[in-house]
Amino acid sequence: MEAHEVAALVEKELPDCKIEVQVDGNHYLVVAIGDVFEGLSTVKRQQMINKALFQPLMDGAIHALHPRAFTPAEWAARKG
Repeated sequence: MEAHEVAALVEKELPDCKIEVQVDGNHYLVVAIGDVFEGLSTVKRQQMINKALFQPLMDGAIHALHPRAFTPAEWAARKG
């Protein structure tokens, strides 16, 4: 799968989030940034991304998924 295809699937599930995808073979780093993650544990955040990509994971199109989710404030703090 191409990065833009993965991003589209996640954006469909999390429409108010900014999505960034990096691909290395069939390994995917998916970063989602949005207010929807406020107050959620890391596991809950990752589950939201995993849910969006369930079918490609089951089909083997995505072999390894590395989901990362941040609130906008957390993302800004990482960048600053």
